[in-house]
Amino acid sequence: MTASDAPAFCVYCGQEAPGGADHPACHNPRTALEPPRYCTFCARRLVVQVSPLGWTARCSRHGDTAGG
Repeated sequence: MTASDAPAFCVYCGQEAPGGADHPACHNPRTALEPPRYCTFCARRLVVQVSPLGWTARCSRHGDTAGG
């Protein structure tokens, strides 16, 4: 990953968040349990699938992410 590939958008609201995947306005206890909604690289909406065992999120340009 190069400097230009570094995450630049908040995963919860899609706004610019230099230096991380989320910014202080979206960092709260509610978001700690939620899957990401926006791609950290391009701010596109993710296709999110939630199951009892976790979640998967897919960006049309950057691929899949999984979490639990």
